[in-house]
Amino acid sequence: MNISAAAQLASLPPKTIRYYEDIDLVRPGRLDNGYRDYSESDVHRLRFLQRSRSLGFTIEECRLLLSLYDDDHRASADVKAIANAKILEVDRKIAELQGLKTTLSALARDCHGDDRPECPIMDDLAGHHEQ
Repeated sequence: MNISAAAQLASLPPKTIRYYEDIDLVRPGRLDNGYRDYSESDVHRLRFLQRSRSLGFTIEECRLLLSLYDDDHRASADVKAIANAKILEVDRKIAELQGLKTTLSALARDCHGDDRPECPIMDDLAGHHEQ
């Protein structure tokens, strides 16, 4: 099948599929005229990548996951370790975002929000903190 059909089936833009091909995550066949020819297996791989990326896995993590997927002798412990590492990363990002929210909430709470030019939000952004 051509890239448009593969893209539709995998819910990915053709540009992303070309990128995955450029970095050797997918290796479609070629027709005599040089056009890409995606198999059902290629589409399955693209769906795997789409789902992995939607869960926050990096390209290199996806590469590792694909290698494990292709390994009939893989240990599920290896896959679980990758997922657990991603969970720790997500927890770290959540904590960072919660800290940002706390800071922004305090700044917004302290701002009068009126017609005066004094604004603790602007002071904080400019590095002028109350001592």
